[in-house]
Amino acid sequence: MHKEQETVKKMIELYCRGNHASGQELCAECGELLAYARKRLEMCKYGKEKPACSKCPVHCYKPLMREKIILVMRYAGPRMIFAHPAEAVRHLLKEKGLR
Repeated sequence: MHKEQETVKKMIELYCRGNHASGQELCAECGELLAYARKRLEMCKYGKEKPACSKCPVHCYKPLMREKIILVMRYAGPRMIFAHPAEAVRHLLKEKGLR
């Protein structure tokens, strides 16, 4: 679960820097999204067997937060391979069910 939290954090940081010009610190909106995402991951009923969120049968995000995290992932996903290649590969493997 810790690696997933780190991956989400890095994706939100990429998104925030690219869209909110916030420098090193996350803006308030992205900080709120990160805190929410961490809480959702900690409370996931699947635990260590958790699938990638896009493949999960349970949508645990509130609709507004779900829209926000989708925007983040669409923006940051393609950029992760350059910014954080190991996390990007790990995420892709999990998403494809290979890990």
